[in-house]
Amino acid sequence: MGTESEQKLARDYLESTRDTFLSHKEAADRAIAQVSDAGLRRTLDEHTNSIAIIMRHIAGNLTSRWTEFRTTDGEKPWRDRDGEFVEQHESREQLLARWNAGWQIVLDALAHLKVEELGGTIYTRGEGQSVLLALQRSLAHVAYHCGQIVLLARVFTEGEWQILTIQRGGSAEYNARNWGAGTPGPNLGEAEAGD
Repeated sequence: MGTESEQKLARDYLESTRDTFLSHKEAADRAIAQVSDAGLRRTLDEHTNSIAIIMRHIAGNLTSRWTEFRTTDGEKPWRDRDGEFVEQHESREQLLARWNAGWQIVLDALAHLKVEELGGTIYTRGEGQSVLLALQRSLAHVAYHCGQIVLLARVFTEGEWQILTIQRGGSAEYNARNWGAGTPGPNLGEAEAGD
């Protein structure tokens, strides 16, 4: 695939994509850990999903999309997408096992993906797309839902919420600690306060 600089760019893309998947998972994991078992199943109203349902949906989506993604359609015939949105009454341990297994599948796919495969065509519900586009769609999908998890966890946590990013009103202190005396440094792109 292309010149040496193009190959480096593709490798950097794969590494940054993996890191970004992991950062969304880490934020969701830290939020989930602050919610009681009952809180995982609470909803804002009858038309919204619980944290547990969102976790099950992400796991189902990642498992379906990235299992044998080179040779099979991303919407597997064995996936029960509608069932992901029905309360299953799993234990926290069962739910976390499903959640972690789904994430591991996409991380394994990324670990074994070759630079020259990024432009290859794969399918989801019969729609062809490049591997690169499929990764972008998958990343956007999990970011959307991990944001929902963090918000719901923030609402449903009983007791003091442990901030996941920069404490509100703490940006100057954070910047001084990480950049020095007011000089922007290499940590550009850090999440903003307000979770």
